[in-house]
Amino acid sequence: MIKMVMIAYNEAIDDEVMEVLENCGLKNYTKTKGVFGKGTTSGTHMGDDIWPGRNNILYAACQENEAKQLVSCMKELRKELGKEGVKAFVWSLDELT
Repeated sequence: MIKMVMIAYNEAIDDEVMEVLENCGLKNYTKTKGVFGKGTTSGTHMGDDIWPGRNNILYAACQENEAKQLVSCMKELRKELGKEGVKAFVWSLDELT
């Protein structure tokens, strides 16, 4: 079954996230840079003087076993970085063309 993994993270840890992807062997993804958001543990990022910082979002369509591996790697990164903010979400894809 094909899964979509969405990783939302603080732009300050982009290098760390990309290193994890490489170590997991993930080669195909789509990245959106400079998005805004608010998280309970990571705080508000609106890219302005009041709420500085931005987030990046990375999407990866992959096999179920690859998704599990990627989520596991992101959990480890989250433990290491704590408050910096990195979250992974997974959902099933009905169709991939």
